[in-house]
Amino acid sequence: MDARTFLGLEPTDDPMRWRLPVTPAVSTPGRFLYGGCALAAGLVALEEASGRPTVWAAAQYLSFAPTGSEVEWEVVLAAVGHHVTQGRAIARVGDVEIISVNAALGRSALEVSGTWVAAPEVPPPDQCPRQEVPPLFVDTVLTRVEHRLAKGRLFSMLDGSPGGPHSAFWARVPGHLEPSASTLAVIGDYVAGAVAQPIGQRIMGRSLDNTLRVVELVPTEWVLCDIHVHALQHGFGHGEAFLFAEDGTLLAVASQSNSVRLWSEGMTFTRPTEPAVHRRRLEEGAKP
Repeated sequence: MDARTFLGLEPTDDPMRWRLPVTPAVSTPGRFLYGGCALAAGLVALEEASGRPTVWAAAQYLSFAPTGSEVEWEVVLAAVGHHVTQGRAIARVGDVEIISVNAALGRSALEVSGTWVAAPEVPPPDQCPRQEVPPLFVDTVLTRVEHRLAKGRLFSMLDGSPGGPHSAFWARVPGHLEPSASTLAVIGDYVAGAVAQPIGQRIMGRSLDNTLRVVELVPTEWVLCDIHVHALQHGFGHGEAFLFAEDGTLLAVASQSNSVRLWSEGMTFTRPTEPAVHRRRLEEGAKP
């Protein structure tokens, strides 16, 4: 299964335009498009249009794409050079822009190379417990990625006591053995939830952005997501993750900022019916 199949991303007659039905399989517990899946879809479209692999990409989330809606993607290749293509993928629901993905794609030959980040020493996946999945997460993208905790606390162990800012887990998408920039974008979006580890409290995080820097893609069944939370201030968390193959190869570096809310036992989610900008226009009396 490749990333396009995992996401349900559909091509059109125009190679610069794609469609993404927002099904529960790519949605959050809040019933809107998962940020990592949005970045992943943008990267599939950009790589297909440019014919080049991702070097760097950043997504900015402007509004929501509710479950049941359809996202239309438009790719623009703004600059095409000998080695690098600079492009962007713009996602809309109706006439409202909800996501923008900017990326650099390409390869350049250089005789020297190196990696100066090492994977942490953690148990292998088969010796790590599965992270607990709250009932609220059932029938979302979060249950499609197998998640085994290598360092940190299980969901039920978050008792309010402070913990460390460094956590790690093994992740795999069953049946999806070859990593890609899009696969890593989905896994890298877990940085948001890791803010729970240092504060010791269950949270819900909504991504403001996702950034992915691809280093080297090698075959691996499991990806080790080594997360470092940097700060939580004024309701916003910031952190990064190093993504490693089972053999220790650094695959990519992910980073993001997210808005944070504390989890309450009685927490419920109201499905957004329209993108936020569109709702505001309707409230102001504009035509739908």
